[in-house]
Amino acid sequence: MANTILVGAQWGDEGKGKIIDVLTEQADIVVRTQGGNNAGHTVFIGPQKYVLHLIPSGILRPNKTCVIGNGVVVDPVSLRSEIEGLLKLNINVNGNLLLSETAHVVFPYHRELDGQREARKGKNKIGTTKRGIGPAYGDKAARTGLRVIDLIHATRFESALRQRIEENNEVLKAFGAAPLEFGPIHEAYSAAGEFLKPFVLNTVTYLHEAVQRKANILFEGAQGTFLDIDHGTYPFVTSSNTTSGGACTGSGVPPNRMDRVVGVMKAYTTRVGEGPLPTEHAEISDMLHGMGREFGSTTGRARRCGWFDSVATRHATMVNGIDEFAVTNLDGLDSLASIKVCTGYKCGDRTLDHIPNDIEDFARCEAVYRDFPGWQTPTEAITKWSDMPAKAKEYLHAITDLSGAKLTIASVGPAREQTIFL
Repeated sequence: MANTILVGAQWGDEGKGKIIDVLTEQADIVVRTQGGNNAGHTVFIGPQKYVLHLIPSGILRPNKTCVIGNGVVVDPVSLRSEIEGLLKLNINVNGNLLLSETAHVVFPYHRELDGQREARKGKNKIGTTKRGIGPAYGDKAARTGLRVIDLIHATRFESALRQRIEENNEVLKAFGAAPLEFGPIHEAYSAAGEFLKPFVLNTVTYLHEAVQRKANILFEGAQGTFLDIDHGTYPFVTSSNTTSGGACTGSGVPPNRMDRVVGVMKAYTTRVGEGPLPTEHAEISDMLHGMGREFGSTTGRARRCGWFDSVATRHATMVNGIDEFAVTNLDGLDSLASIKVCTGYKCGDRTLDHIPNDIEDFARCEAVYRDFPGWQTPTEAITKWSDMPAKAKEYLHAITDLSGAKLTIASVGPAREQTIFL
């Protein structure tokens, strides 16, 4: 498989967890490189559903090494809980899960600040998960953050945490929020740090040694292209680089050691949270929600749904350098007689073939559609490309061609066996 970066080509929730799990069969190491426990990857193995937030999806396969890289922000209490949950399900993590000693730590004051700032925005809220991810990355950029290496050094951690809580309590006071107590936070985080200490390593040197021995490494993206802090629909974005470049900075593995980029996208479009979504459509949204689909694995929120937007995915191909696509959730469209695909935007008297950077312009954009005939037959039981309905094949090739990269995987359900390789 060589070294593969996997990214979401839309607004997140594209089904990356399932595709990562499938591709991990060919990998030796799976690396998470950005984001925090605001991400949620759902994987079904038989009847068992696994929801992962910080741990790479590759953990569900035996004898694979999973790495939480330096670019991730880690809530250690949440990570401990996630590990313990996997152990209860008889998923082994000892010896095959590594945590970067330079990953930054998310604290309760980050979550409080996240919630307070979101509340003050009112109708202009971003739709954050309020997990403290943005403020944690803010501290990282301001060079005031604490890292895992600080967490596991007891004396240093106690002093640094006390200082950070005192400082952030002043900020919380300005918001009118209650101050945080040092004692309970210190106790919970020290216990989590002690629990996590056996997993902590210099993951940059570990990964470089793996590259030298020609290991196959899969770099797992969280969220999606249009939530990228630089290339997304700012300010309705997350606080990390969700595009392929983030895999390099978030792991320490340089670009010239990467071999391919796989983009994951749904056969339609969804997003969670606020911000423009030109193809949003009540009919498809109601249909998918009525099927029990499109509810966030992290928040449980109903996702906003719309027709496939090839303008957006073409942009994703450009900024990520996507070589090939995995298309998921095709079966969600099985019942439709006609399916729309956005091929351009109308913005006032202009026709655009790209996403405008001005968020107000983007909010005014209206989708220009092309219609495709539906196949109106179930696809969830199909395991061979040759058995796929002709109109479904036509649709899949059309949306990947419009997006600018080749189709290599089609997914017709959440299970491993519901994956078709071309």
